[in-house]
Amino acid sequence: MTEDSEALGEFDRIARFFAPLAKDAPGAFGLTDDAAALPPLAEGQEWVVTVDALVSAVHFLPDDPPELVARKALRVNLSDLAAMGAVPYGYTLALALPKDMAEPQRWLAAFSRGLAADQAEFGIHLLGGDSVSTPGPVTLSITAFGRGPRDGVLRRSGAAPGQDVWVSGTIGDGALGLRVAQGLLSGRFADLADRYRLPAPRVTLGPRLAGLATAALDVSDGLVQDAGHIATHSGCRLVIEAPLVPISASVADLVSDDPDLFAEVLTGGDDYELLFTAAPEAADAIEAAGREAGVSVTRIGRVQSGAGVEVLDHHGAPLDGLTARGWRHF
Repeated sequence: MTEDSEALGEFDRIARFFAPLAKDAPGAFGLTDDAAALPPLAEGQEWVVTVDALVSAVHFLPDDPPELVARKALRVNLSDLAAMGAVPYGYTLALALPKDMAEPQRWLAAFSRGLAADQAEFGIHLLGGDSVSTPGPVTLSITAFGRGPRDGVLRRSGAAPGQDVWVSGTIGDGALGLRVAQGLLSGRFADLADRYRLPAPRVTLGPRLAGLATAALDVSDGLVQDAGHIATHSGCRLVIEAPLVPISASVADLVSDDPDLFAEVLTGGDDYELLFTAAPEAADAIEAAGREAGVSVTRIGRVQSGAGVEVLDHHGAPLDGLTARGWRHF
């Protein structure tokens, strides 16, 4: 009889695969109670909380390795914390597996190894959650907790005319990486597929931007669409200069072969980089923060009076047809 032929109940599943992830978390109580207790915060701090749900065939490919599914689920939440300038503390997990799933214990073992790897990398622990079955696809939801400066967390609503627009890292790796993973682009760009499956949340940069950036979010739905969120909530217009948008060598090669892909770079999403605004006089401090965090930062535009987002080409002319594009959840 194989291990997977022996059915595990909810509490056995929690004890075997998830309780070890909580053993060093104060207030998690080994996942033996109904809830966790969060510790008191230092003076001048406040809790920052975010939640993201991932569904198989929507947010990740059904044949993606469970380790990477776990790590991506955790990292997209850590990216949200970074965008608020918060330091990650811990997380809860709700996991629904199909009733007819083949070898669920093997899947769970790999999934929990992925969580353990990122817990070690980011210095966080599992605090609690739930494990259920579903007639649908694999579905999971993570709620992440971080500690940010009281009355100083970064929001989307602080941009103002005269400020600069910045972005971390490179843009387009996630969107074109999905195409590589789907077999729609050459497999020689496997590095992009890796970036799609395993984003890099900017947890070292985000807290350093508190007090420097005026508005921020992470690029999950596409650079142009997410810039529009800042524009809407700040009541201003963001102008992005397309030639300044940083792209990786692999994306540059693909766009060189097929220039039409550049629209996907600007609108495709899944980058999980930080998009933020700041006063021009903060430029030196922002670049220093990027060096300290080991993350590149690039000024890509400016904030003006008005509304919406405008993307300019290398001639300074507007690029049409971009503002309506981007990831839609419904």
